[in-house]
Amino acid sequence: MPSPSAPSADDVAQATATLAQVQNCLHTNPSVVDVLPLLAVLLDEDTGVPILLGDILRSAARLITQEAKAESDEIHLIVSGLREAAQEATDWHVLHWDVQRLNTRASASASPSAS
Repeated sequence: MPSPSAPSADDVAQATATLAQVQNCLHTNPSVVDVLPLLAVLLDEDTGVPILLGDILRSAARLITQEAKAESDEIHLIVSGLREAAQEATDWHVLHWDVQRLNTRASASASPSAS
């Protein structure tokens, strides 16, 4: 199986620019119904930002550890910080369930029997 190609710094910048677009959109006070689909993708329990970011940070910590010529206190602190941040980011995946509950509430409010 061929390994995936590495994204460029420009690719990553485009991804963060897209996140900035979402942020800017939210500052315009759109309706919750319009925002929920965005949140559902961002916070997906399998492929959302928290899971991806956690995995990225763990992988970076692993690579730094592998390539470090010598285990210095500074490298150890950096790797520990990356691993701690990875766990915190991954813990945010539970927000996925909050978005699902909001979707359920929004659906119930929009249904004719809810009136």
